[in-house]
Amino acid sequence: MTAKNLLFLIIYIVWGTALHADPMDSLVADFDKSPKPETANKFLKSLHKGGLLDEEPNFTADTPTDTLCQQMWYWAAEYYYAAQDYDQSVEYAQKALPLIPEGSSLEADCQNLLAITHIRLGHYSKAATYAHRCYELDKESGDKSRISSSLNTLAGIYLGARQPQEAEKYVLRGIDLAKKADNPIRLAVLEGMASEVYHALGNDSLALHYIDEAYRLDSIGERTDRVYTRLAQKASVLNGLHRYTEAETILNRVIPYLRKIGDLHSLGISLNKMGMALLSQQREAEAIPYYREAAEIFQKQGDPYNEIHARRGLYEAQWKNNPEEARIQLARFNDLKDSIYTHASAECLARFNAEYGNDWLTLENHAERQGKQLAIAIALLIAALAVAITLWLHFRNRRQVQLNEKLRGILEELKSEGQGTDSPEREDDEKPDFMKDMSAIINEQISTGRLDVKTIASRMAMSPYKFRTELAKYTDESAQNLIQRIRMERACHLLRSRRELTIQEVAYLCGFSETANFTRTFKKSTGMTPTAYQSAKEEADS
Repeated sequence: MTAKNLLFLIIYIVWGTALHADPMDSLVADFDKSPKPETANKFLKSLHKGGLLDEEPNFTADTPTDTLCQQMWYWAAEYYYAAQDYDQSVEYAQKALPLIPEGSSLEADCQNLLAITHIRLGHYSKAATYAHRCYELDKESGDKSRISSSLNTLAGIYLGARQPQEAEKYVLRGIDLAKKADNPIRLAVLEGMASEVYHALGNDSLALHYIDEAYRLDSIGERTDRVYTRLAQKASVLNGLHRYTEAETILNRVIPYLRKIGDLHSLGISLNKMGMALLSQQREAEAIPYYREAAEIFQKQGDPYNEIHARRGLYEAQWKNNPEEARIQLARFNDLKDSIYTHASAECLARFNAEYGNDWLTLENHAERQGKQLAIAIALLIAALAVAITLWLHFRNRRQVQLNEKLRGILEELKSEGQGTDSPEREDDEKPDFMKDMSAIINEQISTGRLDVKTIASRMAMSPYKFRTELAKYTDESAQNLIQRIRMERACHLLRSRRELTIQEVAYLCGFSETANFTRTFKKSTGMTPTAYQSAKEEADS
């Protein structure tokens, strides 16, 4: 998914979903009462329009009910997760799971969704169960990118459950696999997680190294949304290094961007960080509005894990000048603390109490315990950030993995079709062996984007000079023009016969990494844009 589409999706989920929640909920409820293809199509088309679903659905009366329910309930779970209704997300994912074929990539996706949803609910033991199943499925697939994605989820679970030593094992293995898979997007996500892990372990120098590497990778890819995510993560590390003014400078860039795209959850976390940076500089009055806005956001979202940081920040910021208001915030803090204990598993709670004891539960002597409270707040804030931001990126990247799988399948089909062009040379059984071999190599290499005279000559066991000499015997066309012509023939073939493909997907299959470059080349060759060409063929066929 491109950065532009990802930005549109964030706005769609945060703003559009709020406006249209009732119609979407009604469609899900109607389907539950009477599973009909038209209801499923209507719901899934809305997700497709918002960018959450890659392909537009087309269920018919012949679609088996189990298949219909499987797809509808799985995507309802994805929808409710994006809308931050985690209880509903779990309910529909659990309904879909028994209908999904065992061992399939969809089962892995569903298991992963249940894992990250239980993380947001604070149920780390359940989250680990689902995440381990997802990991086993991805491991069986042998796909290093998918395996590294599962490891990232497991690292997030152990980090959220305050076991950074365990998280470290998973994230380092994931980084190794992402490098072997040559997947810079996944590597950036894992290095961001590694930064959170080492921050929790108190090794902020190493945490800074990893977040700078993640930032560098996302900057190269011009992934604007992720660049700002990395900046927000870096601000946490800088707070841990007591470089508060640098953290403040970064957050002054991040906070307006998060407001612009409407990502309230990440905004609330960044507001808490800003409050911490200001409070650590003894600028209590300036910290108060940041903490207050964060508290309001998390209270509305029903997120006690992040609201508690804002309430404690308000307590500390107001203790000297407004003790009455500080006591109100302390009371709310204690209420939230009890709520967190209710949702935590017994194992995690025992570990939590063993580590912090009564020092975390009481705030009676503010002056003596301020340093310890700040350290605790940073650790809890980083855990929440790791879960909220890193797993959000994980969800987006999983969609990209599915796209890559789809394109690989299409390439295999093209091979069976004779490389998928309508080239007269391909249909001419009388052409010389040299031309046959050359055409086969060009078609085989098109989608890799690595296609030049040197590559073709090497594959034909010739020097570039010898290749050009032989080519001149059969055609006046230069090698570069020939390559470009065959690329355009494949593009025309795909636009005519595979109309379900997007222009971006056709571009990738023809060896173009950028859609804009493909469009310019195609128009220069045919006189029309790819979209206009496809529309003209549709009118001619109808």
